[in-house]
Parts: sequence; structure tokens; C-alpha cells
Amino acid sequence: MSALILNLDPVHLTDDQFYQICQNNRELKFERNAKGELIIMPPVGGDSGNREADLIADLVMWNRQTGLGYTFSSSTIFRLPNGSDRSPDAAWIQRQRYEALTPEQRRKFPPIAPDFVIELRSATDDLQSLQEKMREYLDAGVRSGWLINPQDQQVEIYRLGQEVEVRNLPTELSGEEVLPGFTLNLNQY
Repeated sequence: MSALILNLDPVHLTDDQFYQICQNNRELKFERNAKGELIIMPPVGGDSGNREADLIADLVMWNRQTGLGYTFSSSTIFRLPNGSDRSPDAAWIQRQRYEALTPEQRRKFPPIAPDFVIELRSATDDLQSLQEKMREYLDAGVRSGWLINPQDQQVEIYRLGQEVEVRNLPTELSGEEVLPGFTLNLNQY
């Protein structure tokens, strides 16, 4: 099952209306792209869910050791500057940036682009859609991101202001200057 995209034109949901739809339908996972289309994301299978949990765990462990920021799961929606509302599989935001948000902004969908994101392609994900989403993240100010693609045994590394780097799996990734000291070994993919 792939994502279902609803074109709501000419209806344009306000941020509060989108938030309310998400709250009223908690059993569904929504995103909204910059065109205002409502995206209903399918659930992932066991393998993808396990891999996603491992990615988040590795990021959380690094963050607990460094105390440099905040880690977020795929349940978190970020309101990006282009008007989209996106939910990466894993995300991280530098401590000072996140703490600059008001308590109300942190309680709802934070109006901030993460510093770092991970998208893990599941068996039902369209690669081109995920690549567009990664470019959207960079356009919104995300500094670094990884698109892990087990189906093609590759990972795409996105860096703000640079060309996409593609590596074959297995590989080890570095958080570079965005996540200093963080490494992720992708041998199990």
C-alpha cells in the first residue's frame, strides 16, 4: 500500500485545521506537502518498523551522551517554512534552536526544520517521492539527511548546499559537523 494523496484544492487547511484533523484521526498518519495536498501515510511492516526503531535508538543513545539536542520519532510532524507539514522517520534538532520555541509551539507541530533527518524506504515507499521529500527538507533548512534504501542497497546522503552523495550498502555513515561524533553502521541493511 502506497501513500494516499488527497488534493484538497480549492480548500486550504489552516495550520490549526490540519492539527485538528490529525488529533481527530489519531489512528492515521498524515503529512501535508507544500501544495497543500493531504498525504495519508500507510503503516510499515515489521522489518521496516524494526529498522526504524534501531535508527532512532542509535540517534537517541548518541544524543544522551552528548546532550547537544533533541531526538524525534516518525510520529512527530514539523511545520516547515514552505507551509508543508512533514514527519521524517527520525529527526534531530540542536538544543538551542528547539528551546527557542515557545511551549505552545513545542506542544503542537513545531514550526521548525530539523537540523538532521533520516528517511528509511519501506517496501511500499516510492523512491522518487522520498527523494523529493529529502530535497524539500533541504529547501526548508535541514542541514543534513540520509535516505536509506534497503531495496536498492544504497543510501543517499543529503547536505545543505551540496550534491547528493550515493553509497552502496553496507557502509558506515558519519554525522559530520551536524552530529559530531555520531556514526551509524549500516551492515544489517
